[in-house]
Amino acid sequence: MGVPIFILNLKAYAPRLGPGALQIGETFDARLHASGVAGAIAPAAPDLGVLAQHLRIPVIAQHADAFEAGPYTGYVVPEAIAAVGAQGTLLNHSEHPLPVSTIAATLQRLEAVGLAAVLCARDIAQSRELATFSPRYLAVEPPELIGGTRSVSTAQPSVVSGTVSAVREVSPRTHVLCGAGIHDRHDVRRAFELGTEGILVSSAVTRAEDPSRAIDELLAGFP
Repeated sequence: MGVPIFILNLKAYAPRLGPGALQIGETFDARLHASGVAGAIAPAAPDLGVLAQHLRIPVIAQHADAFEAGPYTGYVVPEAIAAVGAQGTLLNHSEHPLPVSTIAATLQRLEAVGLAAVLCARDIAQSRELATFSPRYLAVEPPELIGGTRSVSTAQPSVVSGTVSAVREVSPRTHVLCGAGIHDRHDVRRAFELGTEGILVSSAVTRAEDPSRAIDELLAGFP
């Protein structure tokens, strides 16, 4: 996965599960390749293998647990993610927050298996703390803006620019993404102006009446 990057999180919305996940995944894949923008898609766990086998773009999980393959019923071990052809995972999303100690242990397991991590952080302070782990990607996503009508790049631009500065001080290799309240090309452009290198999006596409049109609108904001 490169930069600038467009990561689409399907969450667990009913229309984006099973056949719906593959349908929107194929649309996203085609639009990314037509535009030349790097991207990745994060479907619900049961859909990981199907999308990884059918799409050209990287497929990542929405969560991983810090266990080795073994007797761990109900957990998503990194080996299971890799076995179906996925290339990484979101971690510490605001809807699935984790203690810092668990994040550290999970990152070690992901690295051991060769999977990339997209760490999520709620604010500048947590972004700085998590940057000490030197993740490949870190998405700042104030929880109060997730799924809402305001953009993090306009409603709280200082959170974005402050996160970029804080992360670069601690881990220059980490790519910072804007991860909440991205709705249109203007939000995307503003996010890049504030120093980010990509976006992590869900509602603007997954809940759109016309996902293809929503994807094209967001891609229009990429440099």
